[in-house]
Parts: sequence; structure tokens; C-alpha cells
Amino acid sequence: MNRDPSNPSPHSGQNPALPDVHGFRLQRVLGYGGMSTVYLARQKSLDREVALKVMLPEALTDEVSRRRFENEARTIARLDHPNIVGIYEVGRTKDGLPYYAMPYLPRGHLGARRVSDNPPNLRDTLNALLSALEYAHARGVVHRDVKAENVLFDEGERPLLADFGIALRRGYGTRVTTAGLAVGSTAYMPPEQARGHNVDGRADLYSVGVLGWELLTGSLPYNAGDALSMALQHAQEPIPRLPPEYRHWQKFFDKALAKTPETRFATARDMRDALERVPERNVTRASDPEHAARVRKGLAWGAVALVVLAAGAFFWRWQSAVREAPLPVAGTVASTLPAPDATTGTSAVGAGDSLDTFMRPLPESPGERWIVAAERQIAQQRWASPQGDNAYESLMTAVQADDAHPRLVATAETLVAALGEQAARAIASRDPATAKPPVDKARALAQRIALPTRDGATTPAAIAQLETGLDKALQARIREAARKGDGDGAAKTLAAARTLGLPTARLRALETSAKAAAAADTRNAALESGWTLLRNARGTTVIADTPVSRAEYARFAEATGRASARCRERGSPLRVIAPRDWKSPGFQQTEQQPVVCVSWQDAQAYAQWRGARDGRRYRLARAEEVSAAPSGGARPVAVWSDACGASCTERVTAGKPGRGSSERALQGDRGYADVGIRLARSL
Repeated sequence: MNRDPSNPSPHSGQNPALPDVHGFRLQRVLGYGGMSTVYLARQKSLDREVALKVMLPEALTDEVSRRRFENEARTIARLDHPNIVGIYEVGRTKDGLPYYAMPYLPRGHLGARRVSDNPPNLRDTLNALLSALEYAHARGVVHRDVKAENVLFDEGERPLLADFGIALRRGYGTRVTTAGLAVGSTAYMPPEQARGHNVDGRADLYSVGVLGWELLTGSLPYNAGDALSMALQHAQEPIPRLPPEYRHWQKFFDKALAKTPETRFATARDMRDALERVPERNVTRASDPEHAARVRKGLAWGAVALVVLAAGAFFWRWQSAVREAPLPVAGTVASTLPAPDATTGTSAVGAGDSLDTFMRPLPESPGERWIVAAERQIAQQRWASPQGDNAYESLMTAVQADDAHPRLVATAETLVAALGEQAARAIASRDPATAKPPVDKARALAQRIALPTRDGATTPAAIAQLETGLDKALQARIREAARKGDGDGAAKTLAAARTLGLPTARLRALETSAKAAAAADTRNAALESGWTLLRNARGTTVIADTPVSRAEYARFAEATGRASARCRERGSPLRVIAPRDWKSPGFQQTEQQPVVCVSWQDAQAYAQWRGARDGRRYRLARAEEVSAAPSGGARPVAVWSDACGASCTERVTAGKPGRGSSERALQGDRGYADVGIRLARSL
């Protein structure tokens, strides 16, 4: 669904108004579906483009459509694989419509490409899809709609499987995804799915076979004018024959497109193994008479050789039995066969199943087991932990075993990207110091495996992309800290940035952004109504013009259920006769006058509650700030400060002249009729 439509919406004559989604800025429509619309949006927190899939209002009232949408979100959330489109966030729009955010993939879908002229590309694409399906099937998920339009490409030209809207999940009935009908794309649908029968992972493998045929030849194996005729062809017509130039693929497709699941590949892993055994090119040129004669002659001599070899094997076994000696190990006969020709992949004995039974498999790379382990661990998000079972350690071992393994670089780049995402999330989660370990692992990996660069750059492309992601996350975190007046948070973020090995230019840009954001926040604070900007030796502060009112405190008390503190001195008999608290301080007050009879603990709790609501870090005003700021309030009162008295069971109040001093040390666990609350925050 992450693709631009060529036609306007089928649901209306013009594009609908863009929905309001918190945290995202929607830009335009990417595509339409039967139950949703996909928009291009920018996620504000990480400043990145995403595809936002929003359910249509009319689909919300349809039980099947609603459950399909929810099923798709839950299914994708369970699947974390390099070749499956992931999911960033799930929520509801301002109008209550369900949505989820996923990566924006602008490189188009597989249906717009032809890879038959580049067989390695075809193999890589099919292998990636089978890897994704092997992962999904192991978790009880059958896609049921594998087709070219559901294979999208990211910026690194990596194919990703998308659109799990009709996926079947183990433990869930078929009603959510079928409603008694055959669902999916008829051109790629296996016969059992077209009949509405129960399906398993072998249905997806059939669809991969159809897709592979289409990519190889440029056309579908079956073509008809309508969906019913197409389904009948899949169920009844024999598997077509490939043109001579693609005949070496025929055995693979005969197995993939078998009419019954039992005669197909049993698992995606089996299909991947068979894919690796398909020769690189067709070596039987039936149109060449001389070549055909050579093949026939080779087969004849091969038959003679096989008879001789079989006789020799029988004689050897008989002689060994007579001597009561151990039989020769399996494969001895095969080892005497001529070695395959490096160009054609065949031997002088001939080709076909008879040769396969004698030939041993080619030796496996010593790094293969570690590459496979790393791919599995990446899919399980075991990037650098736990110790002894993580992708980083597996790849470091793989490069020692075989530094020329064909999948080593691609797997390492995938892991670097995952570690970069982990570091970016650490920065966004307000704990930037935890971003360093995954970044260090990514850099060590790039140095050991020598990842490729682009456009003459000296930095590996994967590391450059990681640094770009870190820079965006750091910039966003610094802007957020400055907006909230969180000077400590901004300083910690900058300190963390200096440990990540970013280029000097990026660090300078971060420092400039931090200073500019802080300056802008200071200017905004100076203009904020009801607050006064103060500068002193400790830094820049804004202080409330007036103490907290009774109405403001009442909202806090109601929201938190906080009990009223006792008011008056311990020895006063009036405390027993007429108890007083902030609601009844002993004199008349309006709702806008300062609240009194609140303890120091009450004041602290109010500051924290107010900060949680506003997203800022408030504290109690200091004595020097109170004396420098406007007095405020119709009835001047003292206010609690952070300073301790003789011990911290006592707290100092400030701002009210009288009783011999403008500062007094009072018990912090009780209220006083002339002491209230005044907030401040440091910039």
C-alpha cells in the first residue's frame, strides 16, 4: 500500500481531507484500499517520513473489515524480520479511526520491475521472500496474498513483504479473513485457496512460485479474462513449459506449482534449498545438433561408466565381506566421478537425477552456520545481547571463519541499521547515555568487515546512514528539552552526542541547535503571560507573577485525592475547637486569592503534578527570586521555598514581611494561614 495511486480515490470524487493524527503531520495520499487509506506523513518526534494506514470511517462500522484491520496490525507487530514491513506505532486519529504507522518505502513494488535479465537479482528476491515466509510460518502466520504488488523496496533496494490484511494466524478462526469466501489475488492463488479450503504455509510457497515465474518470463503461468477462469486454470491446467533459455528452472517450478500441497515443497526452507540448486544458466541447447550429439555421446559413455563403477563397488563390497573388513564409507563411488566442469556445472558422465544420487554436495562455507545464526538473531532482536547468543558475536565469528562469505556484508549492514535504530530509540527515551554501546558495536562491525562506501566517501554507507539517524534523534531530543525548559536534559544529550563518534560538523550543528533552541525558549518565556523572567548568578529563571490560587489548588486536590494538611500551631486550643485547612483557613477568600494552610509537602506535590500536566519541570521559588519578582496577589502571603531550617523537618518561607523577618523556618508537615505556594522553573 506504500505507493502512489494512478487514479483518484474510488470512494469519492476528490481526495478526502487529511485526518488529524497526534504526533504526525500528514502530507498526501499514497494509496487506497477496501478498508483503509495510506498517507505519507512525517513523524514529528523523530523527524522521519512514514506511511500512515488509517481505517476508513465506513469500514469502522463493518465488523469483518474492522477485525481485518486489527488483525493486520497485530500480525505485523508480532513479526520482526528484515524482509517484512514493520510497524512503528498504533493508535487512533482525533476522530477515533484506528491507524498504524509503518516505514515509507518509495522505491515501488516488484510488479514494476523485470529481473529475468539479471538471474542473481531474481534469486536474491525469491530468497528474501522465502526467508520472510519461513519466519512468519514458524510463528503461525500464513500471508495468503503474496504477489508482486505486495513486495516493496526500501532505500537500500531490499525487498520487503507487505499487506498482511488477510493473513491467517494460528489460534484464530478463518472467519476474520474469509467470511466464507476465497480471499487473495486469483492470479497467484493456489487451487486449495481458490476452493475455500483450509490452507497452510504451502499456499504461500505456491504464490512465490507464480511470482518467480512472472519475474523470470515477464508473464504469469496462467492467464484468463476473469477471476473464475483464472482459478480453474490453476486447478486443472498442466504446469506450462518454460522457453528453452529458462528450461533449467523447470524442475523448480514443477515442484513449486504442484496442484496439491502434499506434492509441493514442504517448507520455505526446502524451497530455498531447491532454489540454490537451480543452475546459473541453461546448458542444454536442443537447437544445436552438434551439442545434442555430444550430450547423447556423453550420456552413453556415462551409462557405461556407471555400470563399471557399480560392478566395481559390488566387487569391493564382496571382497571386503570375505575379509570381514569394514565396508567403504558412503560416497566412495561418488568420489571417483569426474569433477563438475567449472563453466557448465555438469560432469562428463552426464546430467539428471541419476548423477545427483552419486554426487556429494559441494562443501559448505565454514562461516555459513554463523551467518544463519546471525540472520535468526537479527530477526529475534538479539542484536548485541544476551552474551553468547547475539548477532554481533555471530558475525564476528563468521568473518573469522570466512571473510568472503557472499551474505556477510548484507547481513552486517542489516545489523548496523538495527543497532542504529536501537541507539536512536535510546536517545528518544530520554536516556541518551545508553545509545553508546550499540553505536560502538556497529562501528566495530564496520571496521572488521569493511562495509562498502558510496560516491567516493570514506565512511561506510551503513555507518553514514546510522549517523544521520542519530543526528535526527539528537536534534529532536535537544529541541524537546529546550521546549520544556529541561536544561539538564539538553546538557546530558549533548554530552552523550560527544561520545558517539559523530563527525565534527554534526557535533557543531548540534551545539548550535541547542543554543538556538535555548535562546528561543528564553525569549518565549519572557513573553509568557503570568510569568516574569529573572537573571542572576545562578542562571535564568521564570517565576510566576502570583502565588497559586485556591481554584488552581482545588483542581490538584480533586485530581489526586490529596488530604488537607492541618493548619495552626500545635499548642493552639483553637485547632481542636475550630479545625482549619486550605478550604476553611478562618477568613473569607475568593477562588482567585492565594491558597494558604498548605504544608511544604503539599507545595512540592503540587509542583510535580503541574509539571506532569504541562511537560515542564517546576520547583518552589527561592527566597532571592521571590524578593526580586513582583509581589502579586490581593492579600500578600509568604511562600514555601526549598531551603531547610535548623533541620529539614523545618522549611524556610520567604516573601512576607512581618514577625521580625522576611524569612522564617516553619514545620514542613503542617499548613499556616499566611503561607502559600509560588512556582518557578530554571531555563
